[in-house]
Amino acid sequence: MDGTANKLLDGVRVVESASLLNGDTLGMLLGDLGADVIKVESPGRGDYLRDFMGQITPHHSPAHLQVNRNKRSVAIDVRTDAGRDAFWRLLDTADVFVDGNAGGATDRLGIGYDSQRQRNPRIVFASVTGFGLLGPYHSIPTHGMMMTALAGANPVARTEDGLMRPVPSSGLGGTERGGEATTAAAVHAALQVCAALYARERTGLGCHIDVAGSDAVIAQAMVSVIYALNDSRLTDRSSLPTIDGGVWTGAKYQFYETSDHKIVMLAAIEDKFWRSFCEAIGRTDLADSDNSATGGVDFGKDETALRAELDKIFAGHDQEHWTDLAVRQRIPIGPVPGTIAEMADDRHIKARSIIVDGDHPGAGPFTYVGSPAVIDGAPFTVRRPAPALGEHTDEVLSELGYEAEELRALAADRVIGGI
Repeated sequence: MDGTANKLLDGVRVVESASLLNGDTLGMLLGDLGADVIKVESPGRGDYLRDFMGQITPHHSPAHLQVNRNKRSVAIDVRTDAGRDAFWRLLDTADVFVDGNAGGATDRLGIGYDSQRQRNPRIVFASVTGFGLLGPYHSIPTHGMMMTALAGANPVARTEDGLMRPVPSSGLGGTERGGEATTAAAVHAALQVCAALYARERTGLGCHIDVAGSDAVIAQAMVSVIYALNDSRLTDRSSLPTIDGGVWTGAKYQFYETSDHKIVMLAAIEDKFWRSFCEAIGRTDLADSDNSATGGVDFGKDETALRAELDKIFAGHDQEHWTDLAVRQRIPIGPVPGTIAEMADDRHIKARSIIVDGDHPGAGPFTYVGSPAVIDGAPFTVRRPAPALGEHTDEVLSELGYEAEELRALAADRVIGGI
């Protein structure tokens, strides 16, 4: 594999119909993997994410530049007969259809899953919505926080000012640990799409994938969820961490301030790591413990004195000292950046290419979030900057066999076109 881009899905064509983050992010993930993602948009307006959530230059929001990278844009009015004909000709070449619209929208346009599979039985149709297409809430339009709220990830209470505001969860944490719903949904949908493409090689048939953002948050917070739902069934709590007001209080699984007023986290909960840490700092007197009853794992709960001692120890050296010690001695200590900028400047983060600097022809310099996966050691790159509305209409339709005269006629009839 060359070092310029990830090409695991090279040769796969994705047709995307989406606005805002749910479907856009799924298309981005597939495009990042090398798929040819063709974003079908409405002439004149298109994906209004371009003009929403702040602007760098007109029609270039940071969100648009991020999630619509590695795509081509085709502006077709599928409400017209000529537009639907162009859509079907495009779909005939597609492997995957990404539906990021509200439930039932593609059916009302006559291009839903049932219609698509009749025309192209191999199509993998991926619906990414807030509440999913199955269940009593499927027809409710959603935005991100609605999805996390249904997942129980937005506990709220009335505060001193009389308004309802988010409050922290208690116990082992709540479903807020599941992350941001639109991204979570896209990640799970991308996994299912890749599995469906693999299965299609055996069966010759595609399938319909229905992913809900609310479900994805629950799935990603599964540890918190299973402990909450099975709490009454626990018969031995000795190996659980001590938590006070939603905050983990154990000394061996804790944050500490360093001499340069930065933060590190110690996670030496296994005996072998705790003993290695104590030896590395010359404090073997702290190492004595018997955790055989908990499988050799100890969060250091109810050890206020030990936590105070460790606070003094970590304050004796700077963050780099502790991180270097962790690397040399293989001890679970890691730096804790205080800001996004500090995170992006971390030497390990830089080495992973998860933060990528680029240049967009319409917006100028732009910093992307890349891919968390490194394939064959190749750094992540952006193959295509986020497109202008309809930027590739003529290019793509020409690939489908449209002649220049036909394209001019479609443009004159406003069946195709950009802004």
